[in-house]
Amino acid sequence: MKRLLKEKSTKLHLLLLVVVLAVLIWSLIKPNGYLIWTMEALPAIVALIILLATYKRFRLTTLSYFIIALLSITTFIGAHYTYTKVPFFNWLKDHFELNRNHYDRFGHFLKGLLAIVLREITIRKTPLKKGPWLTAITLSYILAISALYEIIEWLASIISKGGKASEEFLGSQGDRWDAQWDMSLTFLGAILALLFLSKLHNKLLKKKNVDID
Repeated sequence: MKRLLKEKSTKLHLLLLVVVLAVLIWSLIKPNGYLIWTMEALPAIVALIILLATYKRFRLTTLSYFIIALLSITTFIGAHYTYTKVPFFNWLKDHFELNRNHYDRFGHFLKGLLAIVLREITIRKTPLKKGPWLTAITLSYILAISALYEIIEWLASIISKGGKASEEFLGSQGDRWDAQWDMSLTFLGAILALLFLSKLHNKLLKKKNVDID
């Protein structure tokens, strides 16, 4: 039975990988600019390489892989158009008379889902188990990663002296509080992910015989 479940999950993981790679290839075809594409897509590509290299030794739950696939696809779409020019969100901007394209903020909100992946790694690689401390530390990880990303964006802007690629990478669209909005939305996404997905995540971890108590 365990073997059948493992084979089934492997096929599902392979399907997720194929979908992600298909979107990656599409995003490479005539993007808005190859420099901005590289800046946006590189973190996701590095993460995928690490996951593939460690798949046999440290296989995550299907929920974690689904979240990673979703975030990778979101990143590759943003890299193709740039986060400020994604067509559907431009349509939303025009239709609802919004002051900006909100794909960037949508993407940062979804990044909060990464809390589940970090939660799993923490449970499996440290003595910490489920409970308030696990939640607090996971949220701290999310805030730290979000802040680090904003610092990287800031450094890119300084190094490039505010060039076009830098402005598109920042995606602030004239909002001086953009970094604070991005971190806040990621934090909110992480809270909601932990509230609504932790029970499902615990069940999946138990199926892998991971001690969570």
